[in-house]
Amino acid sequence: MRRYGKHTDEDDIRTRPNRKGNRPRTNIRPKHEDAAEGLVLTVDRGRLTCLVEDRTVLAMKARELGRKAAVVGDRVALVGDLSGRKDTLARIVRIEERSSVLRRTADDDDPFERVVVANADQLAIVTALADPEPRPRLIDRCLVAAYDGGLEPLLVMTKSDLAPPDELLELYGALDIPHVVTSRDELENGDAADRVREYLDGRITAFVGHSGVGKTTLVNALVPEDRRRSTGHVNAVTGRGRHTTTSALALPLTVMDGWVIDTPGVRSFGLAHVDPSRVINAFPDLEPGTEGCPRACSHDEPDCALDAFVEQGHADPSRLYSLRRLLATRERRDGD
Repeated sequence: MRRYGKHTDEDDIRTRPNRKGNRPRTNIRPKHEDAAEGLVLTVDRGRLTCLVEDRTVLAMKARELGRKAAVVGDRVALVGDLSGRKDTLARIVRIEERSSVLRRTADDDDPFERVVVANADQLAIVTALADPEPRPRLIDRCLVAAYDGGLEPLLVMTKSDLAPPDELLELYGALDIPHVVTSRDELENGDAADRVREYLDGRITAFVGHSGVGKTTLVNALVPEDRRRSTGHVNAVTGRGRHTTTSALALPLTVMDGWVIDTPGVRSFGLAHVDPSRVINAFPDLEPGTEGCPRACSHDEPDCALDAFVEQGHADPSRLYSLRRLLATRERRDGD
């Protein structure tokens, strides 16, 4: 057996090799302080297209991020090949803190939420006034998701040549939501896009709506130099549209500052992830009245202090009705 004295040379010391390689294991992760900043434009089967300075870069998520996923609108840090050349792949090593999150679940019983868009300032809810018929319950659910995620809503009503907007405007009037009413001709000749652009300057706006309402047609008109895939049609039997957008995509506005994010058409919008107590934050005129509510008040029960608050003239009764309608939509199915 070989013995070592006091003055052994380090070359004489035998080290046990790592069976998985010669690099020692460590829990210290690199900080990647020199990583480049990027914006996620779209996600497709684990590959993320990011905007880095003035070029698009294809990237994948680093293993160290674990299950944390990047979505369209995320601001990320990238390392590796950032040239944007064909057949190159960068690595996303960090996802920056989000300012807002639009989330949904498959249905109200699904505990797994899905982040649709990150860091958007505004949610444009597109609905047709006819062909297909408007679905107020779905609009309500989108509004709840917007309020819960920190986005300001914008209501865009299309196909006004087929039906008047009066009923919907009356239903949402108390919410004081900005709105735009357009016709099919205006969608085709660009007039609708011009009026919608007034609400988009300097903002990141996500567009949602069920299939067949003209959402992608509108996005094509807003960003004509980068048109999406062809639009679909409405099924004459079911009254529902065909999905024409299969993945979310962020597109820059060229005539002004801002971005639009086109999202796939939705037929349901689950709200299992939403805490009803957060929806009241979108009603600053009613919020002071909740101080007298019992603990964990649903704001739709006999002891709710909002009833007395409204009766005393501190807020419009229609606002309380709107709040309770939005809260109740979490308990109802879209088709109800």
